[in-house]
Amino acid sequence: MTATYTWDVFSTLDGYGSFDEGADWGGYWSKQGPELLAHRAALFDTEQRTVFGATTFREMAEIMSSGIDPNALDEWNLRTIRSPATVISSTLTDTLGWPDATIVSGDAVEIVKRLKEESDVPLRGQASLSLNWALMAAGLVDRVQVTIFPVVSGRTGTSPIFGGAGDFDLELLESRTLDGHTLEVVYRPTAH
Repeated sequence: MTATYTWDVFSTLDGYGSFDEGADWGGYWSKQGPELLAHRAALFDTEQRTVFGATTFREMAEIMSSGIDPNALDEWNLRTIRSPATVISSTLTDTLGWPDATIVSGDAVEIVKRLKEESDVPLRGQASLSLNWALMAAGLVDRVQVTIFPVVSGRTGTSPIFGGAGDFDLELLESRTLDGHTLEVVYRPTAH
């Protein structure tokens, strides 16, 4: 059986995945609420393997190992770090303190193809834009889950989430509004 691969990414309404250093948006663009945080925790309540590219993994590991009191982290972040992770990188040799991470070097498409064939749990790619653009182009992304925060960051936005992706048709699988203002959409991509 082939494992399902979901690309999970956060975005502003205008399609940015991050913002310039010094921009005063805060985490989640300061739009998180209890419903969003509970929903995110529930998504990570089931067994799954997280797949990271090197840059996103470094950023996540830095946050998780920065000495922050674990009680200050959102529950879904704690569940993420407790989950097994595969990091696709030709530069990393250390798991940076991540408890159950494996670093794999090589062609990302071949690595994820093998993971999908061998895994008995779903796979979830976190952010990792260029990695997931390549996986979409190879037809390996089964679901694109975008959480859209109600902000426009045209002046300070960075990392356009689909800036390097190919052209795809998207079939809407589900959508929900969280905390009355944040939208989560889940699509099935097909090459255009």
